[in-house]
Amino acid sequence: MKNDITIAQEATLHHIKEVAKTLDIREDDLEFYGKYKAKLSDELWEQVKDRKDGKLILVTAINPTPAGEGKTTISVGLSQAFGKLNQKAIVALREPSLGPCFGIKGGASGGGYSQVVPMEDLNLHFTGDFHAITSANNLLAAMMDNHIHQGNDLNIDTNSIVWKRCLDMNDRVLRNTVVGLGRKVDGVVREDHFVITVASEIMAILCLADNMKDLKIRLSKIIVAYNYDGEPVTAGQLNAVGAMAALLKDAIKPNLVQTLEHTPAIIHGGPFANIAHGCNSVRATKMGLKLADYVITEAGFGADLGAEKFFDIKCRKAGLKPDAVVLVATIRALKYNGGVAKADLSNENLDALRLGTANLEKHIENLQKFKVPIVVTLNRFVTDTDAELEYVKEFCENRGCDFALSEVWEKGGDGGVELAKKVIETIQTKESEFTYLYDETLPLKDKIEKIATEIYGAKAVAYDVAALKAIDKIEEIGFKELPICMAKNQYSLSDDPSKLGRPTDFVIHIREVYVSAGAGFVVAITGTVMTMPGLPKKPAAENVDVSDESVITGLF
Repeated sequence: MKNDITIAQEATLHHIKEVAKTLDIREDDLEFYGKYKAKLSDELWEQVKDRKDGKLILVTAINPTPAGEGKTTISVGLSQAFGKLNQKAIVALREPSLGPCFGIKGGASGGGYSQVVPMEDLNLHFTGDFHAITSANNLLAAMMDNHIHQGNDLNIDTNSIVWKRCLDMNDRVLRNTVVGLGRKVDGVVREDHFVITVASEIMAILCLADNMKDLKIRLSKIIVAYNYDGEPVTAGQLNAVGAMAALLKDAIKPNLVQTLEHTPAIIHGGPFANIAHGCNSVRATKMGLKLADYVITEAGFGADLGAEKFFDIKCRKAGLKPDAVVLVATIRALKYNGGVAKADLSNENLDALRLGTANLEKHIENLQKFKVPIVVTLNRFVTDTDAELEYVKEFCENRGCDFALSEVWEKGGDGGVELAKKVIETIQTKESEFTYLYDETLPLKDKIEKIATEIYGAKAVAYDVAALKAIDKIEEIGFKELPICMAKNQYSLSDDPSKLGRPTDFVIHIREVYVSAGAGFVVAITGTVMTMPGLPKKPAAENVDVSDESVITGLF
């Protein structure tokens, strides 16, 4: 079968105004970025905001492995399958980051015959949203350093600066830097740091803001530093909010594109899933719910990270109530979790499969805590045997989950009809009684420990001294009742990526805690998770090229 980028480049795309017509969107309500991309106007929201919501379907997965699970591919294929059943559906996804595109992961727009297009645009500059976020983030950093240089009226303690610069690229040498070197006019010498753009609080703010007014309120609350009295200094005090909002004026508007089968796709925002909350924007999801009968969205990485944050942060903040969850797995990934080497995953191995399904079982148990109906789907590979497929089907149904196979990578929407029918049946026959994992009024440590023990399966939580001091400080300055955003590796339920399957008797280590006051959550960093990734020994960027005819190759 052809590779993803070849399939995408050979596709015949509809003009985006034709895609919009299927949602009854007028041309006047689109802001065009060429023929195949458009932003949805604020005026459109005013027209549709009082409509009844469609059904919200979350797609999540087991812990990712090198064998791949295809969560985005399933999301896109499921939306196409709804179209095959003459159902009005939208897929609402995050925008890819340049860092992973040129690092390990490659493109992030689905795969095979279940992709969002134009694929190259989506994975590269798209409509410039990430550039706007990067610029707003770094403008705030520049204004803060300039304030210090110009007399420091706010008494900012240069040893207590918490705002970092950002760049949408994996660049390890920028993790820890020194700025202000040179002459006196070059600023105050201090240690500084960079995060990847998708880890910027401004990305999280953009994705959680309801409108421009809400965006500006959230921007004003960003804590950039603490003064010599230990009090927070905010972006609002630096008078940076108006200029930052001006840079984000267009970025806050959701983007409309299409799948290979011309299903509408709203792609907007992209907070990191193992650092931030890992969901597309609230505006995009809410817009989709007003325009379609079914909205398929996804949360980043496995259900332990993405789904928990989707429920406890995004749904809580936005007042969303999911109607069903699709949990994605593959036979290959389950066998990998059962101890099979990647080179041997094509061979039938029921013993390893039984061991590996412990990971799937834990994710099922976790999702059941939120009381949303679950459909487990296997993203089918040609090497899967009937015995393996039947074992997983029976395993899931014995745990109260509906089950369906998916072949959307190979067959597009046709390969997802069985799954789409099962999702519709589940929504029609099983009522969602959605609830949160914890009450916001609990102390911060209690919320952290509830996530660690109930979702990850840890026996205890250990805190570095600095993390304990930070928790006390955060509660002291009035942020005790914010939800928790856990930053953890995606490969394991524990904070050790080498512990596959369903590890037990482990301790979660909290090394750092800080408040994202504008986004409205407290971040707890576990293990060795980094906010600025590095490139691998052979980065994906080495495979990317452009032909003499300006055709991009090697992106994915």
